Amino acid sequence: MAEIYSAVIRPFPTGARREALRRAKTPPPSTEPPISNARIAVVMLLVAETMFFSGLIGAYLVFRGSAPFWPPPNLPRLPLAVTWVNTFVLVASGLPMVNAVRAARRDQQAALRRNLALTALLGITFLVIQGSEWVRLVGHGLTLSAGTYGATFYTLIGTHALHVFGAVLWLALVGWWARRGHFTGGRDAAVEACAIFWIFVIALWVALFALVYQ
Repeated sequence: MAEIYSAVIRPFPTGARREALRRAKTPPPSTEPPISNARIAVVMLLVAETMFFSGLIGAYLVFRGSAPFWPPPNLPRLPLAVTWVNTFVLVASGLPMVNAVRAARRDQQAALRRNLALTALLGITFLVIQGSEWVRLVGHGLTLSAGTYGATFYTLIGTHALHVFGAVLWLALVGWWARRGHFTGGRDAAVEACAIFWIFVIALWVALFALVYQ
């Protein structure tokens, strides 16, 4: 009878044993926050940047609206054709940036490094073209001291260029981490944060291009 009880009755757990089995099968609660600290930080940064550029754009619109001629007739015209090409370069850099995020999520390290490098290269190209055009404009008399037009132009466009430069440095840091194998096992928050800021820089340039160059 003891053997029959052990073989038939014991496999059915008691109340305490059922509770222990239920707890053993239940995975422990996740300690990770629903939104990573990197994403929260970049969102806060974008809010501050949006407020900052909103103030600059507002000042630009006030000066432009109060001027009898904009741009002044004695100053050189902005290089529209070259800037169109440069705009395409920066907008095109968004594609490898998005591909880098996808590669990080799929743990494709080679594709991640390649797309980060391509994004940085396009960003550097944008800065080089823009810098060469500034040299020509300065040579033709459009400087910071050339009245309100020159001051507002270089303040808006120059501040954006500083942001692109900072984003390229951020990309270089993320690329260095990628080469060291930092983004394995689904650790892609830093790549996504960099991508969010890069897309913001692209969108901001499109708005500035439509406002200043048209």
